Formats: sequence, C-alpha cells, structure tokens
Amino acid sequence: MQKETRRNSAAGRSPGKANPPRKLTRAEKKQIAEIIRQAKGDGKAHTAQQTIPYIQMYPDGICKVTGRKYSKTIAFEDINYQLAQADDKTAIFENWCDFLNYFDASVSVQLSFINQGTQRGEAEKAIDIPAQEDAFNSIRSEYGDMLKNQLAKGNNGLVKAKYITFAIEADSLGAAKSRLARIETDVLNNFKLLGVSARPMTGYERLKMLHGIFHPEGEPFRFDFSWLAPSGLSTKDFIAPPSFRFGEGRYFRMGRKIGAVSFLEILAPELNDRILSDILDLETGVVVNLHIHSIDQTEAIKTIKRKITDLDKMKIEEQKKAVRSGYDMDIIPSDLATFGSEAKNLLQDLQSRNERMFLLTFLVVNMADTKRKLENDVFAAAGIAQKNNCALTRLDYQQEAGLMSSVPLGENLIPIQRGLTTSSTAIFIPFITQELFQRGAALYYGLNALSNNMILCDRKQLKNPNGLILGTPGSGKSFAAKREMTNAFLITDDDIIICDPEAEVRQEVA
Repeated sequence: MQKETRRNSAAGRSPGKANPPRKLTRAEKKQIAEIIRQAKGDGKAHTAQQTIPYIQMYPDGICKVTGRKYSKTIAFEDINYQLAQADDKTAIFENWCDFLNYFDASVSVQLSFINQGTQRGEAEKAIDIPAQEDAFNSIRSEYGDMLKNQLAKGNNGLVKAKYITFAIEADSLGAAKSRLARIETDVLNNFKLLGVSARPMTGYERLKMLHGIFHPEGEPFRFDFSWLAPSGLSTKDFIAPPSFRFGEGRYFRMGRKIGAVSFLEILAPELNDRILSDILDLETGVVVNLHIHSIDQTEAIKTIKRKITDLDKMKIEEQKKAVRSGYDMDIIPSDLATFGSEAKNLLQDLQSRNERMFLLTFLVVNMADTKRKLENDVFAAAGIAQKNNCALTRLDYQQEAGLMSSVPLGENLIPIQRGLTTSSTAIFIPFITQELFQRGAALYYGLNALSNNMILCDRKQLKNPNGLILGTPGSGKSFAAKREMTNAFLITDDDIIICDPEAEVRQEVA
C-alpha cells in the first residue's frame, strides 16, 4: 500500500512542483560516457561474428548488408560455351553483354565462383560398384579400378558453384523487397535467354553457402530460423569459423586453414575469354569474385569528353613549346598521341556501339593447409594471369577486407577498380562446359573433352531415356555399345535385349 500511495501522490503533483533537475557528478558523467563508449565500440571487429560484414539475413533470402544496402543471390548452372561452335559462342557472348547492360548505376553486381575440394569421397562413392551374389565380382572389381583411374584424371572431387549477387540501396526492407523482386525476375529471364538454369536462394541456402566458405573442411551445417529467438543467437553464430587471424600482411588464417587474397591487375590491351575458365580449372580450392558496378552513361560520356579536352590542351601546350624551340610542331610525346586516339575510340564505342562503362574488381582467394601448399597454389594462379599478360598481385595488409569482399554478400571493401567497357567486362564470361555426374545407378560414358571429368548418367532419370551412338566407321561405336551393356550388367538388374542382324555380339560371346 505504501508503494501505491507514493505512486498516486507523485501522479497528483502539478508540473510546477516537480523536483528541480540535479547536476550530475563527475563520477556519474564518467560512468555514462563509459557506457556510451562501450555501446558504440571502437569500430573494430573483436569476434569472428563481427568480422562478417552483414547485419541481418532474412528467411526469404534478402540480406541487410549495411544500414541502407540490401542484397539477394541467385545460383546458376553452367552451359557449354568453350566447346560450342564459333557462331554459338558469339551468340552467347552477345547475350551476356546484353545481360550486363541491364544493370544500371544503382545496382551493384557480384559474380562468385566457389571451388571446394571436399567431395572426393562422395565422387568415389558414386562410382563404387557393390559386389553381388554371382560369378562376376572379379570383373566388377576390375571395372571399378578403371573408373577410379578415370576419376583421378579430372577434378570431380571439386564442388563448383556459381552465384550472382545484386545489391541496392533502399530506405526500408519493404522498399528493398519490391525492387529486388523485380530485378530477380529480370535476371532469371535473362538467364533463360542464355539457356542457363538458375534459381533464387533462400536465407537458409545463403547461410549454408557462407558456412561452406568459412568451413572449407566440410563441416556439416546445422541451422533453423526457429532457433534464433529461443537461443538469443544471430545467424552469424551458426556460420562463423572458429577464428580469424589477419595479423600477417600477406596471409590470413581461418580456423586451421591458411589463405591469401589477391587481385587481378589487368594490363593486357586484349584479353582471352579463357582466363577465367583457366583459373577455375585449377585442381585446388579457389574462390573467385568479380565486383561489377555500372557507371551512369551520361556521366561516363561527360568524363571521357573532359579527358579528351584535357589531352587536347596538353597537345596545344606541347605544340607551342615546339614552335618556341624551333622544331616541328607535329612532334609531340607519343603518350599524348596514344591516349588521345584511345579516348576518342572509347567515346565512339559509348556513343554508337551500345557499350557502357563498368568498374571491375577481380579477386582471387586461395586456401590450403600449409603455407608451402598455399604458395604453390598462388603461383599456379599467377602463372595463368601472366600467360594472359596480367598480374595477380597480393593484397598486402588488406587481407581482411579482401576476404570479406569475396563472400557473396554484394559488398566490395576493396577500392582497387579497373574501368572497362561492356565487351571488355563480358570477356570474363562465367560459362565453361556443362558437367554430367549423376549418382545412383549411373553408367559411365567417358570423359568430358574439356575438363576431363567423368560423365556418369542414368538415362532412366532423363526426360527421354533413348540414345543413339553415331560415328564414322572404325570410330568405336560397337565398343561403346558393348561397354554400356557391360556396365549395365555389372551395376543394374535391368534386362539387356540385343537385336544384332550382323550376329557380331553372338560370335564374340561364342
């Protein structure tokens, strides 16, 4: 009752009779300042969770990266580009250029390619032939040894994933959700024109992908959004590695792995469309990221015109100097003549060839168990860059920013950018060759001509299980048919019916 009385008496006081404000003591001010400082922090990450650069992941796949930036990710499959005919390659390249031109200056795009070598055991299980209660187990063992030898020629143990992440700035989650949905629909339609299978990723799938990057040894991912409220944890607690260490200038440590982040310094006047595929074909775990940001077309044209004006001014100054010195005014520094012609060609491309300007950041992450193995992997990637007249340069003392820019969140923390046109950016085409490696009662059909990976296919799972073997005389059609029959006999319980007008098979069996 006494507490209620006090409460009522305080409520009945008039405003004029309130207690006058009391000045804080020095100790109280110091205590409040310390609480505010601890709440704000010092701006540095002190835990592995704080190092991961996003605020919140939502179940629908939208990620709040910063206060106003939101992103979404789409996973897409590969198509046959490197083995396609010249006309087909040109068509794919032109469609990819149109794909890049779709993104305006308000959208940041990140292409991520993740190769993780944690599935060699799974690949060996896929080709394992179990013994059966018959007299042909010795043949199954010999056939299984042949498949293991073929598996060793490729890199089927590598899990290769391709993602595109697009990020926008918005005032609220609702505003970001509607715009990201429109961009997602347009991106999926553009992939459909390319003949590429693509699907948007949910929040769980994005977290599982991030967990795979931060746990390259293949630790299983266990998470459910319903666990967050009872546990008081955040999504970062389920994906963060045991530790990060960025004390060394040229390396970083993540759990028991040691890694290095490098950027591709583009020096070549012309690039080959195989530079990206060559890096991704390395038989090591590598993560490649391309941050692409479009420049507003009007601003790009104005900038180039200003540069041309500056070059013309410098050219006039050199001509005046030549006249005063008494030699031919047409003799000007070669750099001025080269830069002037290149700037005019670039302006023409932007104005008349449906080209746009992009800022590109190309990052490569290598990870290994030992520093010696890591240096060998970095050297192999640098050799590919050198072959294409580029340089793979280590991000000294920027390993943390480089690693966090290499996770598919849509945030680029590395300010090293190279200006490229649409066609120059599209030369890093993300398509190589389509793989076919099915599990279950899949039969062996040879090696991929480009990647040397095994082709395993269960035709009963396809839309049309029928097949034809075509080829010139002596090219091995009969051998291919007999090998498929043998494989089906050793693995499946299917009936094998042979219609052989030439009696070729019957003669061999006899």
